[in-house]
Amino acid sequence: MAKLIIFSAPSGAGKSTLIRFLLEQGLNIRFSISATSRKPRGEEKNGVEYYFLTPEEFRRRIADNEFLEYEEVYKDKFYGTLKSEVDRILAEGMNVVFDVDCIGGLNIKKIYGDQALSIFVMPPSVKVLRERLEKRGTDTPAVIESRLAKAEYEMSFAPQFDVTVYNGDYNQAKAEVLKLVTDFLMD
Repeated sequence: MAKLIIFSAPSGAGKSTLIRFLLEQGLNIRFSISATSRKPRGEEKNGVEYYFLTPEEFRRRIADNEFLEYEEVYKDKFYGTLKSEVDRILAEGMNVVFDVDCIGGLNIKKIYGDQALSIFVMPPSVKVLRERLEKRGTDTPAVIESRLAKAEYEMSFAPQFDVTVYNGDYNQAKAEVLKLVTDFLMD
């Protein structure tokens, strides 16, 4: 039976970098591409990093019950997991890895139970998180402040996840995530 690996964390904690590392390890996993109503950043392409939808299209798909989970993270900024995306990966006999917000991650875990491993990536501190977001250079100062306020709230969800990985030392976090996921997939 295919398994699901759920990653959640505040923006800038390093979950996407850890997921990219995992995808390069030759494990039988595929990335579940989330849908969003936000605009693409930098070189992002539709169907690669995200499925980019308009807020209206996102709302229509919600009404049509096409999402496994979704959330309006910021006003008119929806993120969600299309059921069709997960079904496609599972039908290929692959394990699914998710990069989702905390609420979405907990919702997926509720649906799949022991078939899913939920991992919360904890940043070393809010100060380091600020530095990472500023260095990324993709957000305005106002957006960074909004993300930091949300980060403190999101960190309160960590105890509800199966495991918390502290991402202060990237090499240590990579090794820990690789062991957790490998052990889970072999179980």
